[in-house]
Amino acid sequence: MEILSPKRLEGEDSFERSLRPRSFSEFIGQKNVVSNLRVYVFAASKRGEPLDHVLLHGPAGLGKTTLAMIIAREMGARIRVTSGPAVERPGDLASILSSLEKGDVLFIDEIHRLHPSVEEVLYPAMEDFSLDIVVGKGTGARDIRIKIAPFTLIGATTRFARLTPPLRSRFGIIERIDFYPVEEMKAIIERSCKILHIEIDEEAKSEIAERSRGTPRIANRLLRRIRDFAEVEGNGKITKEVALNALERLRIDRHGLDELERKLLRILVEDFGGGPVGLKTLAAALKEETETIEEVHEPYLIQKGFLARTSRGRMATEKAYKLFSKGVSLF
Repeated sequence: MEILSPKRLEGEDSFERSLRPRSFSEFIGQKNVVSNLRVYVFAASKRGEPLDHVLLHGPAGLGKTTLAMIIAREMGARIRVTSGPAVERPGDLASILSSLEKGDVLFIDEIHRLHPSVEEVLYPAMEDFSLDIVVGKGTGARDIRIKIAPFTLIGATTRFARLTPPLRSRFGIIERIDFYPVEEMKAIIERSCKILHIEIDEEAKSEIAERSRGTPRIANRLLRRIRDFAEVEGNGKITKEVALNALERLRIDRHGLDELERKLLRILVEDFGGGPVGLKTLAAALKEETETIEEVHEPYLIQKGFLARTSRGRMATEKAYKLFSKGVSLF
């Protein structure tokens, strides 16, 4: 179900921007990461130097883009935003880099998806603030090195292991963004409610936080949908009763699982005896893409202890078996 996808959905940009923290002091959670970044930003600003290149990695929807925006704002720098798939040719990246001014921030989302030929352009740019350009063709071709303005590259990735070692080694600051505990999710929901002028009670906040999979993007998306139920079928206030009714109608159970995830676990338990089962076999049984299962559904199922990923395949845990025990309520 898309509502529980950690990835940004089409049409969500303006909604997300309205809720995005604008400074380190507004950012909730990731205390160690934020504390470290504050120090690095302050030290670089004090020296009058660009911040070292920063790599933020971790699951989707946890605030990597937000932190990149905050870093640029705290540095008093302009930010240029692009993504790995959008930079198709070396010339595209060279054009972006040559347009940067001193102290600018270049943010590349999904940096693991850069083409190797494009990545090669980044190496001298990150190390020496220069571009290696080939002029001419054939035997008359020659290399020219062009200096560019000192800048800070911030890369974001959900697939840290897919980054090549040469690229990874050129980042001076590497921070992992992790899932948020329930208490921090409640604080994020409370902040969003204040911005959106939504009245909500404490129990409703807890119910939404429990099902938000430790991901602010999902919490805000659920809040948006539950607000609709509160306005149309209630008095506008999100109470526990309104929240539970909306969540059940959205088919999101008390564990935060959607229908596809329940089906995945049921197939694993009942049709394959708990596994191990290969990802492709599981995807075929679900009629779903392997990438969707691996990137959207598996991380949460593993985090919650319902699924184990082994060298032989996927296996259901004891907790998954209990999920389908007789008399156990899912909602």
